[in-house]
Amino acid sequence: MNPFQLFDAWYEEAKASEPADPNAMAVATATPDAIPSVRVVLLKNHGPDGFVFYTNMESRKGDELTANPRAALCFHWKSTYKQVRIEGRIEQVSDAEADAYFASRGRAKQLAAIASRQSRPLHDFATFEQEIAALDAEFEGRDLPRPDHWSGVRVIPDQIEFWEGTQERTHHRRQFVRDGDGWKEGLLYP
Repeated sequence: MNPFQLFDAWYEEAKASEPADPNAMAVATATPDAIPSVRVVLLKNHGPDGFVFYTNMESRKGDELTANPRAALCFHWKSTYKQVRIEGRIEQVSDAEADAYFASRGRAKQLAAIASRQSRPLHDFATFEQEIAALDAEFEGRDLPRPDHWSGVRVIPDQIEFWEGTQERTHHRRQFVRDGDGWKEGLLYP
């Protein structure tokens, strides 16, 4: 079984049993001088080409990914006592992919994405709400354009680790490391 098939099986299990957001994943980035940062985002697409989430590319996360195009992901599904860790390089999705996903979002989410200066200081929340209202009025009756700074990020894995917990703390850890066009599989001590 390749790591993507195993991820699909575990993800389907999590979607059936996880009470909220089975697609939630921690994304770790780092500045060029190795200062780490981590936050939770939502997985929006995945497959052999990588794992995709969407963000404001002018946010702290976007700045760090631009300066240091590598990321680590972590899914933790408490209901199944399983975790998946992914490390790899990143690339931005195509404009067509970003446009299609942006168009699929509800209008309120689109407005928030356009108005947000994510990670920048905000004097008060009313300011943000006013900016959203002004945009909504400006584009009344029209589709909202995806802002240039909002896009998808694809993490292309170099390694994927599957952790399955046990009550005895003899957890099972399977590691897949990219090896040319394929994957080398091994076990890790818990």
